[in-house]
Amino acid sequence: MAIVDSKGRLFGKVSLLDIGAALLVLLVIVGVLLPSFTGAQLSSNLKPVEVDVIVRSVGSKDPKTLLKEGDKTNLIIRNQPFGAVTLKAVRELPRNIAVPQPDGSTKALPDPRPEAGLTKDFLVTVAGDANMTDNGPLLGNSKIKAGTKIELEGFTYDFADLYVIDVRVGA
Repeated sequence: MAIVDSKGRLFGKVSLLDIGAALLVLLVIVGVLLPSFTGAQLSSNLKPVEVDVIVRSVGSKDPKTLLKEGDKTNLIIRNQPFGAVTLKAVRELPRNIAVPQPDGSTKALPDPRPEAGLTKDFLVTVAGDANMTDNGPLLGNSKIKAGTKIELEGFTYDFADLYVIDVRVGA
């Protein structure tokens, strides 16, 4: 009895094409699962990070009730959900305008317009754990650096089109 017969079957039972197809399916499964196993090794490189972002023109009756220190908020990086992070600090930024002075200089003074009081700007610091790589911190599978586009989403708010202004690792 020959190992491969005239019809291309191994030991007269299994076709070589079937074996090739089975190997191809096995390689695809390994290729899909292997990256998720290697990603788990990155968790040993976790470090705390703080990310600063400016939230502009928050229009609300009481904007201080939307963003409270210690609350959890969902972070979305480049339209990819990351998960919950903690609001570590929320600081209201003053609304100023440049006022020319008689000597030719300018001075920043509070905006006297009534409509300026209807919106507020905040400097928000969020804290979470990031995987450290050679290219910087990763939150989920997204790099987080100054200039990265993010969103903050809570129970009663969704602040989109925000940009990271500072990232501190190990803070």
